[in-house]
Amino acid sequence: MPQISQILETYASQFFWLLIVFGLIYFTVGRVMLPKVEATMDARDRKIADDLAAAEHARAEANNLGDSGAADLAAARTAAQAKSTAAKTKAAKDADVRLAKADAEISAKIAAADAELAKATAKALSGIETVAAEAAADIVAKVSGAKITSAQAAKAVKAVMTNG
Repeated sequence: MPQISQILETYASQFFWLLIVFGLIYFTVGRVMLPKVEATMDARDRKIADDLAAAEHARAEANNLGDSGAADLAAARTAAQAKSTAAKTKAAKDADVRLAKADAEISAKIAAADAELAKATAKALSGIETVAAEAAADIVAKVSGAKITSAQAAKAVKAVMTNG
């Protein structure tokens, strides 16, 4: 068959150039492009490893800060409670002082009012005695027709009011 015998003659130069092109591509990719790709991959791996190490370091620092922050928070809470207790105590003392002052003022006002009431009562009783003495003198004059002096009527009314 002649077609088979021509294959080698026809395609031999094409096989030759195919091998040369593939060889050039192989050496170009292997010697030029592959080191660049490997360098990029190594740099990326290094960057990832560095980022992971930095993240681990940051996590450890955050844990340490969290522990110290909790201690600081507890100390601040204790200080705030102490201040709150001191303020409540001071407020209670201030309230007691103000209450004692108000009680003293009220007691003074009550004493003054009692004194005024006693004066008013005494004045009213003296007025009542005078009116009662005049009324008694008028009643005695109308009932018995006897005339008594206002001094005698006042003495009689005073005796009755004192003894009841």
